[in-house]
Amino acid sequence: MSGGGRSTNGWFLLLCAVVGFVLLRMVVDVVERHPYWTALLVSLVVAGATTVGLLASKQRARERADQAQRDRLIAVTDAMSGPEFEQWFARILVASGFRNVQVCGGSGDRGADVTATAPDGRRVVAQCKRQSIGNRVGSAAIQRFAGTCRDIHRGEICLLVTNSFFTAGDGIQIARQLDITLVDRHALEMWAWTGRPTPESIAAGGSH
Repeated sequence: MSGGGRSTNGWFLLLCAVVGFVLLRMVVDVVERHPYWTALLVSLVVAGATTVGLLASKQRARERADQAQRDRLIAVTDAMSGPEFEQWFARILVASGFRNVQVCGGSGDRGADVTATAPDGRRVVAQCKRQSIGNRVGSAAIQRFAGTCRDIHRGEICLLVTNSFFTAGDGIQIARQLDITLVDRHALEMWAWTGRPTPESIAAGGSH
């Protein structure tokens, strides 16, 4: 930087310091001359900020309550994208008492879209399949998840979750043999509505 540039910056900083000092003296002078009005003004500002904070807090609480009510309806998932469905299921887990819920879906997730800790302390790994109702999750998806849930993600409870259904076939049998819990639309609807996962969360594939 040239000497002229440094000189200009120096004068600018000096000017800012002088202006700041003058403004500070003006504020101090006003406070000294009008202490009661100053106190009243400060009280009004504090009261206004407190009121705004309370209103914002109530608004956020209402929004959370509205969101929780919407989340209880399985139909809301039909218009969601895959990532939105993962976030929705994560909220269902939180509402059901699961802890440390994290959405980790995306490229390179290797089948783990949501992880959590169950109320009994076991590690939960979930893969979420957002489908159209007529598009069922096939055995290939079940087999892929079975191959990664425990060996790669150390899942103790492995959930394959869909807002649709599962096709009947080898995948259902593999899931039962490897203790992979298949959560289909009916089971998911009951879970979302009651806030409690049930034994019926294990889908019976062709029975739907």
